[in-house]
Amino acid sequence: MATSVNAFDRRAWVRSAISALAFAVVLFGPAGSLRFWQGWLYGFIFITATILISIYFLEHDPKLVERRMHVGPAAEQEPMQKIIMTYTLLSFVMLLALPGFDYRWHWSAVPLWLVLAANAGVALSFGIFFVVLKQNSYAASTVRVEPDQPVVSTGLYAIVRHPFYAGALLFLICTPSALGSYWTFLMLIPTVAALIWRLLDEERFLKRNLPGYEAYCRAIRFRLIPRIW
Repeated sequence: MATSVNAFDRRAWVRSAISALAFAVVLFGPAGSLRFWQGWLYGFIFITATILISIYFLEHDPKLVERRMHVGPAAEQEPMQKIIMTYTLLSFVMLLALPGFDYRWHWSAVPLWLVLAANAGVALSFGIFFVVLKQNSYAASTVRVEPDQPVVSTGLYAIVRHPFYAGALLFLICTPSALGSYWTFLMLIPTVAALIWRLLDEERFLKRNLPGYEAYCRAIRFRLIPRIW
């Protein structure tokens, strides 16, 4: 048993290392320089938060980590979600890559205070992710329903139906300023559209396949932003 757990931990950390390397290439490659300090600050927050969350859940809820390791278009079971995740992945890559080009060609001049405030928002979004994952062990990276999966309706789920996506929305909105690029706000349009598209399709799936979810939707009116939508 210990051997299988250690093998799983190693696999999780190898995947994390590969993801971090790809993240760095997308972030710094377009900048053409390692002097892109906004990228270093943003990357430090992103990777540090990811590592800390991974360490916690590998210790306290390895099943959750296993569920979240299955990610990306190929891991989705629903054909529509494969399309949505392909579009989402491309949009997110562009969201991370465009600030590097902005830095290289000096398109934007974002003040230091705004860069720091936006990075604080990025850190807060990871705090939301952590709380959501603690409250819902079935929060997989793919749209799926497992046997005996309950409807979680407490904690942040008593405020909005998709608190993880609410954290993702905060993360996306803060990313352009955190990376010092006003022009990257243009990428919010397709990226947030992808988030909403996935959310709505996921709701349709859960209403069909998760007992009690439709009643939960009637009880909790707001999907993403309290008192707005």
